Amino acid sequence: MTASALIGRHDLVATLDRAAQHKVTLIAAPAGSGKTSLLHAWAAGPGRSRRIATMQVRPGSYDAQLFWLTLLGAVHAAADTAAVTEPQPVTPAFDGPAMVDRVLSELAAFDDPFVLVIDDLHELDSPAAIEQLTRLLTSLPAQAHAIVAARRDPPLRLHQLRLAGELAEIRSAQLRFSAAETREFLKLSGITLSDTVIDLLHQRTEGWAAGLRLAALSLTDHPDPERFVAEFSGSDRTVAEYLIAEMLERQPGDVQRMLLRTSLLDQVNGELADLLTESTGSERMLLELEDANAFVVALDADRSWFRYHHLFSGLLRLELRRTVSGEIPGLHRRAARWFADHGDIADAIGHLQAAGEWSEAARLLTDHSLSLTLDGRAGTVEALLRSFPARADGDSPELAVVYTISDLDQLRLGEAAAHLEVARCYAATTPADRQRRLRMAIASLDLLLARLRGHFDGVLEQVGSLPTIATTDLSNADIALGSDLQALALLNLGVTQAWSLRLADSAQHLDEGAALAHRIGRPYLEVACRAQLAFSSTMPSFTVAARRCEEAIALAARHGWADQPVIAPALATLAGMMIWTGEFDSGAHWLDRAVYVTRAGSEPGLRLLVHLISGMLHAGRGRHRRALEELELAAAVQARMAGQHALAPRVFGGIMAMQARLGMFGEAHATLAAQSGPLVETGEIRTAVAVVQLAEQDPATARQTLRVVLDGEARVNHDFTLVEAHLVDALACDALDDPRAAGAAVEHALELAEPERLILPFAMTGAWKLLKGLPPHGTSHAALIADILDAVRGGTPAARQLAGELSPSELRLLRYLPTNLTRPEIASALSVSVNTVNTHIRNIYAKLGVTDRSTAVQRGRELRLLSAGHPGSVLT
Repeated sequence: MTASALIGRHDLVATLDRAAQHKVTLIAAPAGSGKTSLLHAWAAGPGRSRRIATMQVRPGSYDAQLFWLTLLGAVHAAADTAAVTEPQPVTPAFDGPAMVDRVLSELAAFDDPFVLVIDDLHELDSPAAIEQLTRLLTSLPAQAHAIVAARRDPPLRLHQLRLAGELAEIRSAQLRFSAAETREFLKLSGITLSDTVIDLLHQRTEGWAAGLRLAALSLTDHPDPERFVAEFSGSDRTVAEYLIAEMLERQPGDVQRMLLRTSLLDQVNGELADLLTESTGSERMLLELEDANAFVVALDADRSWFRYHHLFSGLLRLELRRTVSGEIPGLHRRAARWFADHGDIADAIGHLQAAGEWSEAARLLTDHSLSLTLDGRAGTVEALLRSFPARADGDSPELAVVYTISDLDQLRLGEAAAHLEVARCYAATTPADRQRRLRMAIASLDLLLARLRGHFDGVLEQVGSLPTIATTDLSNADIALGSDLQALALLNLGVTQAWSLRLADSAQHLDEGAALAHRIGRPYLEVACRAQLAFSSTMPSFTVAARRCEEAIALAARHGWADQPVIAPALATLAGMMIWTGEFDSGAHWLDRAVYVTRAGSEPGLRLLVHLISGMLHAGRGRHRRALEELELAAAVQARMAGQHALAPRVFGGIMAMQARLGMFGEAHATLAAQSGPLVETGEIRTAVAVVQLAEQDPATARQTLRVVLDGEARVNHDFTLVEAHLVDALACDALDDPRAAGAAVEHALELAEPERLILPFAMTGAWKLLKGLPPHGTSHAALIADILDAVRGGTPAARQLAGELSPSELRLLRYLPTNLTRPEIASALSVSVNTVNTHIRNIYAKLGVTDRSTAVQRGRELRLLSAGHPGSVLT
């Protein structure tokens, strides 16, 4: 029990109680001041009507994602939802702002007061996490409060809270023991001293909690306590060193040896302590020290892992260096081997660095930097890189692969390319077994770099260099490394093939990548493959693509990644299919989500797709100026890519068509003149040229231009283009006063549009007006025509009326009812509580006049609030 806990310190606890009424409370004081003890005493106080979530930041916390996942887990534990809420897996592409939004949303769902306690914040070495935490603390909902404890003022920008009177601060002076508290503490510790000596002890320690606690340990059974108190003086550090030396001298030799040799660890268990001391019985010693309150703290309920108080640990290390400095490198080497054997690679590398084993540390980091990055520990990789000694000639070639991975993670593509060349040269000089590992890594990273640059031909040229794990003589380490690299390579290859519209090959590689990622326990890579697989499945069938979208979105939601960038391809694909089939409102919903999850940036191929889909939505709604703006943004992305996206013809063709419809004929001709090579001869560009000619009142030339498209001579990337070409031809025939030919062209368009219910071309070209002139019984596509006319008119009156009755939140939730997601999974996807989901569902049932989920879905489709997709689809 600590000094603070032993006597209660009711006045200090009351001070914190008053401070906690403010939005944020900051406790800043040096080590050993009693910050953690105060937090424990306050949280355990009687009559607490508030929920309290507590987290302690571990030493060496470099990764924002791990910090936030720990904090979120603490919130779930305080809310009693931890048992039903699976921990969210880490991702290499962490979205910090989205995580802050999620935590704020969960805190806002509580009706009762909620206090978030963050201890040892000084251990957080992540500027991004500090910035995100600042936003959280300054945006807390009304019933939420936060208490932050650190050894020094953290770099949080809380001045606005201070000015508003919403920041309370507790400093060292308030944490010091008073003379009366010192007397009470010594009395309860069973130590009898005269008042004069007690006053002297209080004076020497200046009421410093750790000093009093150390003194009490040393005074217990001391033969001459008054002489002991009289002999030490000076600063906190001097007092601590003196007292720890006294305490160590009073411990048995085996305990002294164990404490000193394990002090270089951030945390220790009995097995590891036995290894470092070359003895047995360490676990028993650790348990006894914790029971004696000797600055040893158990970290788990089983009391198998322990840590030393930070102050105690630091001073033990000083004593270790003073007494047996020659043993320290060997101790670090032993610790490194133990951590490596038990899969804790980051700690193993840190101990190798501390031992001066730089080459071995570099090899281990090179072999595991990709897995660490995939585990969301890119910040740890950066910190380990910074710990290597600087070289006069630049970065170490041994670490070139690590620098490449770090550069790619931060999208420093030029630096990544340079480091890859260094890695290539270095690999050629290494032994055969080492060379194999490095070449596997270089091959995968080459693919990723080419994909991020938009150099699609470069990726496809490297198909033969895909890493493989089929070799029978690989070590376990090589197999683990090769599995990560191969899954990543399959993802990169599949994505690149998708952006090249080699969709069959893309689907094959993405399916293989998803299966491999699932087998090796890489859910992030599995979701990434399945999200992209949705786009690659659009060519065979929208129904297949819909199922792929459903699978990817549901899988992402189960992992808590519904609003993470990894799911963006599925969201964008879903939006595109909705828009192409005339479900403009639903398409806009999914497009908004795709834009939201990619707001912090994404690869160029995906950015181009999102802008293109947005432009097509505006075009379908007749907003030609907005459509042009989005398409020009897509063109700007293409201009910065090293290769050509297969959707570039649709982008530039769309720009020309929008310019023509806005009367910008000169600009349209300039756009055409800027294109070159095979792109000019694509069906998308030839159709756009016809649109320009038709807008310039030259329908006859427009029909001639369209012949190469309609006759199949011009390459097109989807039947969508053929539907559009037939509709432009119909408009040209209408302008030439040839209703028979116009009707035939419309019928051809309807025939091609029917299988996938393609409605957008009719809305985008304005050819829907020609449908009204068709004889009612002269077409076999009456249902499609009705859908087209309904879409361009904005939906049925009944649907609009009911959509007005449902709130935006209810409409959003309604779109999840056709899925297979459970209510907790829907809550996770929407970042709301399960109670909120239940309330919305009750309201939806009441407004739709139904009593169950399946009937609600059926009614929603009847009213066209949901699409008529297959059961279980998320196309709503």
